[in-house]
Amino acid sequence: MNLGRTLMILGGLLLAAGLLISLGARLPFKPGHLPGDIVIRTKNGVFYFPLVPCLLASLLLSLLFALFRRR
Repeated sequence: MNLGRTLMILGGLLLAAGLLISLGARLPFKPGHLPGDIVIRTKNGVFYFPLVPCLLASLLLSLLFALFRRR
């Protein structure tokens, strides 16, 4: 029973990720380029650190793990 539920949740997450990737150009915001990201441009290259997506992913994963820990 737990394996089936886990597979359904993973399938839903994969579906959501696929929709986000395929419809990403039509969204009002650009996934991966959010305000608060660190971008340093020099004459030799560019350093980009996606700070906000890292924080959002951390928050989402923390909430998911807390949900699964309670069961």
